[in-house]
Order: sequence, then structure tokens, then C-alpha cells
Amino acid sequence: MDRQAQFRARETLIFQVAEQLLLENGEAGMTLDALAAELDLAKGTLYKHFQSKDELYILLIIRNEKMLLEMIKDAEKSFSEHLAFFMLHHLHHPERTVLFHQIEERLSTTGVGINLLFNELYQVRKERLRLIIRMTEIYLNSIQSTMSVRDYLASIWSITYGAAAILNSSFYQRYLGSRDTLRVAYIDQVLALPKQFINKSLDQAV
Repeated sequence: MDRQAQFRARETLIFQVAEQLLLENGEAGMTLDALAAELDLAKGTLYKHFQSKDELYILLIIRNEKMLLEMIKDAEKSFSEHLAFFMLHHLHHPERTVLFHQIEERLSTTGVGINLLFNELYQVRKERLRLIIRMTEIYLNSIQSTMSVRDYLASIWSITYGAAAILNSSFYQRYLGSRDTLRVAYIDQVLALPKQFINKSLDQAV
């Protein structure tokens, strides 16, 4: 393996372990010293891959967004399959969804020296959103729903993020019952939502 390949492999491992430590310990418990120790690397080696903890966090968020972008490019999957993957990605790891959202909100106002990385993040999201909008238009037309793409996508995100917040809540976890059943129920709810607008339009026509 050449040096560039070794660098990339090490970076991938750093990001994997950093995300694991962040999710296990939260921001307060996530230190670069702990990360270096977990990886058995010199702390200085970490700075070859990022310049600060804030930069590491935004790189983790970008990495997550790029993974979602690659999945949405899979033309073999139906809209329902893509929707289920998106929601389960967030609902199987609700702590990641909630934490990444909180970190991004904080960094957008207090982050230092990461403007270019935010631009990269937004570019990845724009590309993914273009694909999602087109896919959603086709789906809504196929079921003859009058619900707008904007309203449907906003509803999908609202329900997904709200569900992640509930699944991540130590208080609500005591009352949830089967988490798998709840995840399926949320997906079914989102899939059923635009179909309600079919019924309304048919009633009005009568």
C-alpha cells in the first residue's frame, strides 16, 4: 500500500472511531487526547487530517451527507425503498441525528475557520436535494397526489427528526415499547401522508 493509500485508510479509521467516541460520550467527553489514545496514534498525527475539533465535527457531518448522497444515486431502488433507508438511517441511530444537528447549528454561529467546509457541506446537500426533488415529483405524480413536493419533503424531515428526538430521549424510552414497531409505524405514516391528498381531491371532484 502506497503512502497516499495509507493516509486515506488511516483517515477513514480516524473518522469511524471519532464518530463512535462522540456518540458514546457526547461533545463534552469527546477529546482529541481520547481519540489519539483509542487509535494509538500521536496527537500530532491527528492534525495531519484536521486542524481542530470543530473541523473534525464538520468533516464527520460531511462524511455522513456524502454517504446519503451515494445511496440516493441508486436508481434500482423505488421511492419507498429510498424513503425507508433515509428514515431508518436516522432512526436506528437517533443519537447521531440529534447530535449532528445540534453540532451543526452551533458551528454555524461559533465555528472558526470552517467556512469552506460549510460550503462543501451545502454543495453535497444541494446535489442530494436535486435528486430527491426529482424523485419525489415522479412519485407524487405516479400516485396522483396533489401534495406539493416542498410540503412532502418538509413533512418527511419533520417526522423523521421528531421521531429521532423521541427515540433518543431517556424519558420517552421507558414508554415506547418496541422500537422496531415504532420505526415501521413512522415510515408507514410518511408513505400514507400524500395519499390523503388523493382522497381529498377525489371528494372535491364528486
